[in-house]
Amino acid sequence: MPPSRYSVIYVQNVTDVDDPLLERADRDGEDWRELARRETQRYREDMEALRVLPPTHLIGAVEALPVIERFNARMADRGALYNVDEDVYFAKSADPGFGSLSGPGTACGYGPAEMAELAAQRGGDPDRPGKKDPLDVLVWRAERPGEPAWNSRFGRGRPGWHVECAAIATEYLGSSFDIQAGGCDLVFPHHEMSASHTRVALAPADHPFARVYVHAGMVSYHGEKMSKSLGNLVFVSRLLADGVDPMAIRMALLAHHYRSDWEWTDAVLGDAQARLARWRAALARAEAAAPESAAPESGALEAVTPGTPPAAAAEMVLSGVRARMRDDLDAPGALAVVDHWADTLIAGPPTRITPGDLVGACLIRATADALLGISL
Repeated sequence: MPPSRYSVIYVQNVTDVDDPLLERADRDGEDWRELARRETQRYREDMEALRVLPPTHLIGAVEALPVIERFNARMADRGALYNVDEDVYFAKSADPGFGSLSGPGTACGYGPAEMAELAAQRGGDPDRPGKKDPLDVLVWRAERPGEPAWNSRFGRGRPGWHVECAAIATEYLGSSFDIQAGGCDLVFPHHEMSASHTRVALAPADHPFARVYVHAGMVSYHGEKMSKSLGNLVFVSRLLADGVDPMAIRMALLAHHYRSDWEWTDAVLGDAQARLARWRAALARAEAAAPESAAPESGALEAVTPGTPPAAAAEMVLSGVRARMRDDLDAPGALAVVDHWADTLIAGPPTRITPGDLVGACLIRATADALLGISL
């Protein structure tokens, strides 16, 4: 295959110290560092099982403390920070562009009252006395008894969530990068605040923090959005321990457009398992019907006579999957393209597969692997 035209640098941050983690560690009588380490490792193993490509840089907040302090210092030098008691806040008034992602005139169109309500729901403190504006956010939390804290020019404490993300992103990707992604509940306040922090810290930069945002829909379970606070989570590791094929889990995720809200149910997983079995059965039928001399070894395309054209149906699958994924990552549409091929092959009369058809079967495997991450 020709080399990719793009070199992708993917950065992901890990909030390995925050209130929910400390509360859980205290509840369970566990060292918060060990809890953070274990959960991060479980996440990495789950993503590997699902064949999700790992980030170029996976950076924890604790590891990035020097980076965050330098970033905070930049905002302080521009007069954007102030104290409430010993805590340090970012003044949104320091950023004339605040609201450009979620405020009036955007797709969200949030006004100040809606922003304050969302901030209260999503970890903010709009009603705290002493703040200059309800929407100002914490960038450095002063040390509390029994909580971890680190030295900084702002006193002993730990960083706020939004500044953590902004500092790590700009450290590893530069002042402007192509795509920032996350759940749709991150549009405000998290992504809005991260971009606002960066505009101030790196002023007078005249380019955007992220050029494109990709926001995923919410996944619910038993009628409510999955969340750590509710504890209604379905863990990949638990499904794997129960014997679920990781490719079926991935298939279940791909069956829903990334921007749509949906609910995880046993039926969703069952449909994905049936679909995976159908695809594999179609490939097995094609390969089992081949003359032994023409059968590719281990599914390798090179095992068939060079220059043998793949079956037209497989070429149509490849072009169809590419077209659907180019259209705003329409994964459900891409799955439907492969469904049509599998259903047609299974429903058709038994035939003797030609070398060209065998290349087609291998092309289907390669398409599912390279474009959908599904190992057949």
